[in-house]
Amino acid sequence: MKKLSLLFLSLMAFCIGFQACDDTKTYAEMKEDEDKAIDAFIRDSSITVISQSEFFAQDSTTNLERNEFVQLASGVYMQIVDKGVEGDTIKNNDEVMVRFTEYNILYNMLIYSNLEIPSMLEGFRYTATSSSIAGIFLVGATTGYAGYYPNTVLGGSTAVPAGWLVPWDYIYNKSHVRLIVPAEMGTQTAMQSVIPYYYDIRYQIY
Repeated sequence: MKKLSLLFLSLMAFCIGFQACDDTKTYAEMKEDEDKAIDAFIRDSSITVISQSEFFAQDSTTNLERNEFVQLASGVYMQIVDKGVEGDTIKNNDEVMVRFTEYNILYNMLIYSNLEIPSMLEGFRYTATSSSIAGIFLVGATTGYAGYYPNTVLGGSTAVPAGWLVPWDYIYNKSHVRLIVPAEMGTQTAMQSVIPYYYDIRYQIY
């Protein structure tokens, strides 16, 4: 009886282990899910996707009436709602204050928004070299804003999503953009879990 019980338990453990392995998706499958989620979001949001050549032909603008988003070479989709103050460009070591909404496209879920919370204004420092750009969130900064985002959403990471920096080739200070950011251009969490996000962002150089 003991042997039969042991055999039964072993078979159960094997089946559970096999099921767990069977449920584990490969990276390729996760990428396929991401692509499908982005396509569905674009369709359900009645977004018109334009090419970069069309975008440049329109003086680097997107038509809001047609709900246009340009698909950039990075894979990020961008809609420029307001280009900001023309000529007031971002520079190395500038601090940028940010209000934004973050929406998980894969799970159709609002994750975070500080658009209506004055005390939760986020900020990051922009750095640029001859070969790269980057952004670091400011936590507990002395410039008057809270810098809560790395603690509340990113699990302590202070790296700004690369997708957030892409628009600065086309916008100025006090700009407003909307972005669809694929996982590889997103937060650390997005990259690890292969999750695309939608952002509605207002930038202001401090």
